[in-house]
Amino acid sequence: MASFMTKYESHTYALLRIIVGFLFFWHGMQKLFNFPPAGWEIPAMVKYVAGSIELVGGALIAVGLLTRWAAFLCSGLMAAAYWTAHGTNHVLPIVNDGELAVLYCFVFLAIASQGPGIWSIDAMRESGGEVPEAIT
Repeated sequence: MASFMTKYESHTYALLRIIVGFLFFWHGMQKLFNFPPAGWEIPAMVKYVAGSIELVGGALIAVGLLTRWAAFLCSGLMAAAYWTAHGTNHVLPIVNDGELAVLYCFVFLAIASQGPGIWSIDAMRESGGEVPEAIT
């Protein structure tokens, strides 16, 4: 097995958490503030409940604050979104356009399991205010 990336494991995990949180944040921005414009009418329940969780949860995950709880909540939201918006049409995500919901669900579940990692507010709080670097 290739081991050339082993020393960057904690860095790539932090980048994954930050980028996924950032992308999820923009789903909330689109639902709540129509920015960028969605191009379709969003039902009120989806707009205010899902949009709020996406906006706040995505931001918390990106900065690494209350990461495990935020990721667990976002994972549950995506599981519910899959089964209410996609899974009723067909069980396979490739057929029902639910692949993004499934990916978000399981990436958030992994983040909830792994925790914030380096480059996070949670890690800074645990280390007494210092930015922890990766373990080498």
